[in-house]
Amino acid sequence: MSQRTEGNEYGMQFDLCIAGATVVDGSGGPSFIADVGIAGGRIAAVGELSGVPSRERCDAAGRVLAPGFIDVHTHDDRALLMPGAMAAKLSQGVTTVVTGNCGLSLAPGGIRGAIPPPLDLIATPEWLRFPNFRDYLEALQSTGIAVNAACLVGHLTLRANVMDDLERAATPAECDAMRALLAEALEAGALGMSTGTFYPPARHADIDEIVAVGEPLRAYGALYATHMRNEAEKIVDALDETFEIGRRLGVRVLISHHKLAGIANHGRSVETLRRIAAAMNEQPVSLDCYPYNASSTVLRPEFVARASSVLVSWSGPYPQHVGRTLAEISRDMGCDELEAAARLMPAGAIYFMMDESDVRRILTFPKTMIGSDGMPHDEHPHPRLWGTFPRVLGHYARDERLFSLETAVHKMSGLAAEELALPGRGRIEPGFAADLVLFDPADVSDRATFAEPRARSAGVERVWVNGQLAFADGELRHTRAGQVVKRH
Repeated sequence: MSQRTEGNEYGMQFDLCIAGATVVDGSGGPSFIADVGIAGGRIAAVGELSGVPSRERCDAAGRVLAPGFIDVHTHDDRALLMPGAMAAKLSQGVTTVVTGNCGLSLAPGGIRGAIPPPLDLIATPEWLRFPNFRDYLEALQSTGIAVNAACLVGHLTLRANVMDDLERAATPAECDAMRALLAEALEAGALGMSTGTFYPPARHADIDEIVAVGEPLRAYGALYATHMRNEAEKIVDALDETFEIGRRLGVRVLISHHKLAGIANHGRSVETLRRIAAAMNEQPVSLDCYPYNASSTVLRPEFVARASSVLVSWSGPYPQHVGRTLAEISRDMGCDELEAAARLMPAGAIYFMMDESDVRRILTFPKTMIGSDGMPHDEHPHPRLWGTFPRVLGHYARDERLFSLETAVHKMSGLAAEELALPGRGRIEPGFAADLVLFDPADVSDRATFAEPRARSAGVERVWVNGQLAFADGELRHTRAGQVVKRH
């Protein structure tokens, strides 16, 4: 339980006092009724604070006050710099995003030739304007961002900077060049490096290449995050590869959006979670997931066979088919689904290929964090972009009783801050950043659907970022309160 304080012991005035809230402090411990005083962008006191003067007072009786949520898996690299784009996150209570996942980052921006998919999900030629990672972080800070951002460097981006052909392994000289770019990014404050060996442009990178490139992670105590090489039949091999990379580098590994894809693999989360738990006893391992049984990424014919249904989220040559199922499109085209997928490319898709029992089992695993993995630039995005965090609070915690409200908040705040080494975030405690979300526990819920993916969630009433009111009454209020959170 957080520190309790009575009276004006501080000889000061709060900027804001949030009074009478049910505080769920992010630790996973029981909730309690308290006031929370904020001064200078930080939490100054938690307790009975009626005797302390405050410039502003917010009556929070009957509402839950939680730490702002940390979205540990996003592709918001470009969205952070686009006016209004972070409404998708603030409206859910998200105050910190982790970018640069799946091997994809906007910087360093010296891409050779055409932008390889799936990097084109976040990057366009005009946005590859940051020669090095420091320039990107400085642009975030100087432009002003709506939420806090902790940024990973993408391994595919590094490959595209130094290699003339991505359909092969890197040479030792190319590994040296990538390693130097990574070291520069880490020195600038990058959180770590991510890989996406699941995707063809990075699939030729073996363990030796990843370890050679990632060597600077060790000296900086940085993170290695991965969209693993396989999330289907060969997932155990992919897990073992991930653990080996972590051991060889001597760093924490983060398994991104853990899932079991394809009907043949439904139920195997029992096996994979047992393996992950065993690895956690030997080395630092983290994992995240999103609370849906459908994934979203680029459209590729080889992915189609594993899915029971495919929804097209964008298409370059056929934009008129966005939001329709591949089955419907193939009938109109007079061909099978694989041929239709080939015609639609380049494109994005939502794949229904996971089992709900696996989703629930992974969500309830004690160390699972929450990441939306939303694609902010898709014409018809997955609803997880707008609904992930209220869905955990409303559907899974309150309605399905999969876990307690305190556990749900912990997974989305305190646990994430601890696992990813984001000091001073994720808890309601004196001295911590005043990243806070106030919501109605009886009403909070996701409204985004696969048909209406941009529908705003219900029940999130106010969101503060570093002590500034950033979202209230369904509207953005402050769009430059965020900070770049550099690696600790």
